[in-house]
Amino acid sequence: MSSAYNQLLEAAIQHLQDLKARGVRFVPLSSKNLAGLSRKLRISLTPVSPPAEGPLVKPTPSVPKTSHEAPVVEPSLKVPLPDSDAKIAAFTDLRHRALACIKCPNLVAARKHIVFGVGSLEAQLMFIGEAPGADEDAQGEPFVGKAGQLLTRIIEAMGLTRDSVYIANILKCRPDTPGQTAGNRKPTPEEMQTCIPYLHEQIDLIGPKVIVALGGTAMEGLLGKTGITKLRGHWHTYRGIPLMPSYHPAYLLRNQSPIEKRRVWEDMLQVMEKLGLPISQRQRGFFSKTG
Repeated sequence: MSSAYNQLLEAAIQHLQDLKARGVRFVPLSSKNLAGLSRKLRISLTPVSPPAEGPLVKPTPSVPKTSHEAPVVEPSLKVPLPDSDAKIAAFTDLRHRALACIKCPNLVAARKHIVFGVGSLEAQLMFIGEAPGADEDAQGEPFVGKAGQLLTRIIEAMGLTRDSVYIANILKCRPDTPGQTAGNRKPTPEEMQTCIPYLHEQIDLIGPKVIVALGGTAMEGLLGKTGITKLRGHWHTYRGIPLMPSYHPAYLLRNQSPIEKRRVWEDMLQVMEKLGLPISQRQRGFFSKTG
């Protein structure tokens, strides 16, 4: 076995073990990922003959010079092929597991529906909130109440549609409110920690280019940071993806000031720029003194 092959095999195994330790269960097998691994190793990915004992990663001898065979990894990682059918199947399995979840007995007893998520599996932009409210619990879809309607208008102002992005929450169940007939409560850190693996799988399967965290609680659940006033408008990284914190739409319903609306819109302009979306002068002027 060549030295180059040993280096590649060891690096691939270590990379997969690191991903698994972080909770990643699905790894996109793309030429881009292979090229990145090649750069780290500083060796060529020229195919070599595999050893007699089947290795974790098996290069194909007849791979054309312009492309490389994706590595085969251990079955326990359940790595899907990079095609839409595999993604749909994996997402369907994830949804079924989430809908059957009973990890939080207090939430199970109080919920009407599990609110999984909605949107395109090919979305470049993903919005993440903290938890479903009463309207979402009743309909089984995230952001459908007044705050959700405002989020939809923001998405449309960006030149996108609700169906072209993906919208989800950290919690898939509405936090129970014992002794209350109305209102919502903030999810506990323990509840978010219990439920967030489902969100991680959603993120890994969709692979958005940008994530928007809606509100301080979502930011706290994702990054463990508090102070949305200071955090919004500044880029962060989550699971290797650029993340923009912004105010929750419910905040704008309580604070109708054009100044606050402009701050949220400035966050969205940064998101649009990061995605390479066209921005008109009219869009740049929304909620500004001259807009």
